[in-house]
Formats: sequence, C-alpha cells, structure tokens
Amino acid sequence: MTKDTPEQEQEQGSFTAKDYHDPPPAKFFDSKELTKWSFYRALIAEFIATLLFLYITVLTVIGYKSQIANGNDACGGVGVLGIAWAFGGMIFVLVYCTAGISGGHINPAVTFGLFLARKVSLSRAIMYMVAQCLGAICGVGLVKSFHKTYYNTYGGGANELADGYNKGTGLGAEIIGTFVLVYTVFSATDPKRNARDSYVPVLAPLPIGFAVFMVHLATIPITGTGINPARSFGAAVIYNKEKAWDDQWIFWVGPFIGAAIAAFYHQFILRAGAAKALGSFRSATHI
Repeated sequence: MTKDTPEQEQEQGSFTAKDYHDPPPAKFFDSKELTKWSFYRALIAEFIATLLFLYITVLTVIGYKSQIANGNDACGGVGVLGIAWAFGGMIFVLVYCTAGISGGHINPAVTFGLFLARKVSLSRAIMYMVAQCLGAICGVGLVKSFHKTYYNTYGGGANELADGYNKGTGLGAEIIGTFVLVYTVFSATDPKRNARDSYVPVLAPLPIGFAVFMVHLATIPITGTGINPARSFGAAVIYNKEKAWDDQWIFWVGPFIGAAIAAFYHQFILRAGAAKALGSFRSATHI
C-alpha cells in the first residue's frame, strides 16, 4: 500500500503535524522586546493607524450630521450606511497596511483579546493600548482643529447611549458587537486555517473590515457603535461633555467583555484548547 502524498492528505482533509504550526504562547511579560526597535516601530504604526482611523471616521459622522441639520435629504449624503462603510473601510485599509508591522490591532479590545489568548505579551498589550488611545485623541483633535464650528455643533463624533435605550441594552450591544469583531480577527488569523487556505492571510483584512461594517449597521442607532475603547475615549476627551463621560464605561466594559468571550470561544471551544489541556493533564497523571 502506497503512502498518500501531502497533497493527497490535504485534499482528504487529514493534516499531518507538518501542515501547520501554532506559534508558541507569548511570554506574559517580555522585557527583551522593550529594547528592540521593531517594538517601537509597531507602537508608532498603531498610533498613526488609530489617528487616521479617528480622523476619517469622526469627520464622516460630523459631515453627515451637518447635512441632516441643514435640511438636506437624508439620502443625499453618506447616510448611516456611508458611516458604516467609513468605519469598516478604514479598518480594512489600515489593517492591510499595518498587519505586517504591528499586527494591525487599532483597537484596545482586539489587543486585550489577543493578550488573553497569549498572542501578545502584557508589556506589548499595555503599550499598544496607550498608543491607540493617544492616536485616537490626536485624530479627533485634528478634526476639531480643522472644523471647530462643525465639531462643537454636531457632537464631536462622541459615542453616547441613544434616547430610548437603557444602559443594559447599550452594554449588550457593545458586548455582542465586539464579540463579532474579535471572533472574526481570531478566525481570519488562525494558523490552521491559513495553512489549509493559502489565500486567507492575504484576505484577512477584508472580513475584519466587513465585521466592523456589519456591526455598525446594527448598533449605530443604539450607541453610535463603539466596539473600540480608543475610538470612544479619544472622542470623549476632545468633546469633553458630560453625556459622553457618563456613558464612557459602557464603551470599555462592553468591548472588553466581548473580546474575552471571543478569545475563550475561539481558543477553548473551536480550537479545543480545553480538551487538549485536559488530555495533557491525563497523560501526565499516567507518567
């Protein structure tokens, strides 16, 4: 009986150990990376990407609100659909541009989920979040400096819970929306799937951008769609009005819970991390 070639094994859906390799878990705290230029280059990439993300998207939101306030046809401008495209499209572009440098997180919730899955160290996760929040503040600051009158008049693009919705509803929307996003990130970057479908790494920014787009369509009427604590925080810092700060906790707690659930679901359910850990434990007891 002849042995199947690797190509035949792949076609039959049986993968050998050589078909793919999970990267080793990141160190909890890696002091060595703090001495490397690549680490600081990644921080700069996250800062600039988040700055550009907030500048384009907040400007789109303000432009839409100004059109409606001036009595223009709601369908004549970008509309809610256009706002969702702006957020999803910018994530697609920026993830594509920065994935090879920093991983293209552009979102503290994504960074938090990857940290829980041991994809990044604690030191990198913290510094990424700082860079993202600073980038968001600077991005919204540019919007205000260039368009101050419109910015102050039309809400500064700040996330706020819409009238008619309670805080529990807003929190649930942020949890589920962030779950969708972070789950998509894990699926699009799964090394097992990348080994099976060679085109996946190239297309990874596309489903991530579409996830952001779809979540915005669903949750803009509820919370204005956060799912990114840096986006909500940057807008609140520059706008600095009471309502934006009153609801700010929703846009941190919700995304972090959603990211944690997505990390657990992907790593321990879909990738059978719990079963593997249990199997290793049982094997160890028989040694």
